[in-house]
This record gives sequence, C-alpha cells and structure tokens, in this order.
Amino acid sequence: IDHTSWFAPSPESEFSEVISQLKQYRLALADPNDHSAQFYSRADNLRAWVAEVEKRLGSLSRRLSASVARVEPDVTLAGDANARQSTPTPRIVREQTSWWKIDDVFYEARGASWALLHYLKAVEIDFKDILEDKNALISLQQIISELESTQKTLWSPMVLNGSGFGLMANHSLVMANYISRANAALIELRSLLAQG
Repeated sequence: IDHTSWFAPSPESEFSEVISQLKQYRLALADPNDHSAQFYSRADNLRAWVAEVEKRLGSLSRRLSASVARVEPDVTLAGDANARQSTPTPRIVREQTSWWKIDDVFYEARGASWALLHYLKAVEIDFKDILEDKNALISLQQIISELESTQKTLWSPMVLNGSGFGLMANHSLVMANYISRANAALIELRSLLAQG
C-alpha cells in the first residue's frame, strides 16, 4: 500500500487480492491431489512463532503497566559494555502512559489478545500431536484461558486509570496481569517445545 498516495490509495483492492490468494491457498491445502501448498506442523516452526508472540505480549504488558508512573534506570544500553548512544539521556527515566492514550493502549492490547486467542485455538488443533508429544497441551490451554480473561466485559463507561492500590480501578494493570501470565506460560511452552 502506497502510504504517500493522497489520491485513490487502494488498500481495499490490495486487501481483497490478499484475501483471494489466502482462499486459494486454503483450497489447495484442503485438496489432497494438489501438492502446491503445504503446511508443516513441526515443533521448531511453532517454537519460532511462539518466540515472536512472547516479544509482542511482553511489549504490550510493559506498555499497559506504564499506566502507573514509574521511575526506573535507563536500560537502553544494558547488556553491552561497549554500547554508546549519540545523545546522552538521563540515567533515571520516569515512564507513564499519557492519560489521553490509556484507552488506546488498553484496546490495542485487548484486540491483540483477541486475535492471538484465535491463533492459539488453531494451534491447539493443528499442532495437537506435537503438543501432546511434548506434554505441552496443558500449557497452551493455560495461555488460552488467560487470554480469554482479557476479553471479559468492561462494565465501566471508560477505561479507568487509578493508581495501583487506589480507590479507582486500573483496567490497564488488570489487563497487564492477564497478559503477563499468558506470556509466562508462553515462555514455559517454548521451553517444552525445545526439549527433545
């Protein structure tokens, strides 16, 4: 999609082309006589995908947790003794999501969790033999359970951002809790998949 085009940008036509190709791939997968499309349910493929999902959930959890102001050391160069940066930054960083963006981050995390939930339900079916062989099916079901909790009804008319132990709820911290627990279970799942 050409994001610089102000006249007649065509994401819809490109999306419809991708949908058409995806349908063709799905039909080819379902046809036992068509060998042009293959799907390999192997532990190493799943492990690589789970590693990417871990990063995504870790990022979402951190951004949700930033709804409460925290003062932390700057860790941008941590882990590399020879690392340098072009412009010095303060050694202590105050991190907090803007009040105007709290609901954006919350609903982004909720939507990403919803999508991931459906991917993981498909993984449970497509990789069932591998998950049972690695004794990892329960771990996957735990992740699914945590992500289902992120989809509970929000009864408040708006996303509240109370302090951690304050009078008002902090919906971002509740969501971060579910996502962090799912992420911890994903780390365990990846470990189980790596075992012979």
